[in-house]
Amino acid sequence: MDSAQVDFKELHWMMDMLQSIDVGLIVLDREFSIQVWNSFMENHSGIRPEKVIGANLFELFPEIPEQWFRRKADSSVLLKGRAFTTWEQRPYLIRFKNYRPITGTAEFMYQNVTFIPLLSVDGSVNHIGVIIYDVTSVAVGKLALESVNSQLQTLSRTDPLTQLNNRGHWEECLQQEFQRYQRTKQKCTLVMFDIDHFKRVNDNYGHPAGDEVIRVTARLLRESMRTTDVAGRYGGEEFGVILIDTSAQNSAIFANRLREKIEATTVNYDGNAINYTISLGIAELTDDAGEYVNWIECSDQALYQAKESGRNNAVIYSKK
Repeated sequence: MDSAQVDFKELHWMMDMLQSIDVGLIVLDREFSIQVWNSFMENHSGIRPEKVIGANLFELFPEIPEQWFRRKADSSVLLKGRAFTTWEQRPYLIRFKNYRPITGTAEFMYQNVTFIPLLSVDGSVNHIGVIIYDVTSVAVGKLALESVNSQLQTLSRTDPLTQLNNRGHWEECLQQEFQRYQRTKQKCTLVMFDIDHFKRVNDNYGHPAGDEVIRVTARLLRESMRTTDVAGRYGGEEFGVILIDTSAQNSAIFANRLREKIEATTVNYDGNAINYTISLGIAELTDDAGEYVNWIECSDQALYQAKESGRNNAVIYSKK
């Protein structure tokens, strides 16, 4: 019996074993024609071996990125060693539906793939084995955990009433902008504002009505700001907005637009029509700010001046 016959018999012995295990096996020749297609591949693709044997892999499954696959296979052949790809690098090699009941939320089977050069007795590589592992359970579990962690992270920095940044996270953003200014000297302005006579709203209409006024204020703020601006609920009925790459004068345009929009808004709650206004303090960041808390203090002083001068207006901080 010659070596080719021995190889052939050994391959069939291995195939008998591989037909019964829960992994996919494809054997390709160097032209990427399919030579072996085990029962896992048949069951999940719905294609019987006699329909695929001899067919070109890329013609049969055009969704496989050919250049990427060839690089992986050629690397395995050249080095005569295994090559790998995981579901995190590429979710799947061939898209199979996911039938696992526990991980039924996944639309497809997540796969890890191993490329194995199949050496002949003379040491040459004329075939490549591709093993496909179903790792849907692992992938779905990890993705679910990442999603939960992301949601927890979002909740940890979000004010539940307004869905704006909470004070802690907003102040972190303010510190970052303060530090960025030290490096770039790019203009940046802080606007602090609060709702005028907010205590009267609570006293006259109740705290739930006050909460609704705060929610509406936050919504109008989101509608008025740019995506690059950073808004947060500073506390109670007070809000802060960091206007990136914006001078105090241009920030005043934003502030008055927001002020006028709120003045023209009526909050309807529990049969009551509630009208209200806001006052705003504006402070552009300068070299003599010292610390970021001084930046807040400057904006607060301007806000105090806006209150003292009759409310429902915006004041730019000026150093006396």
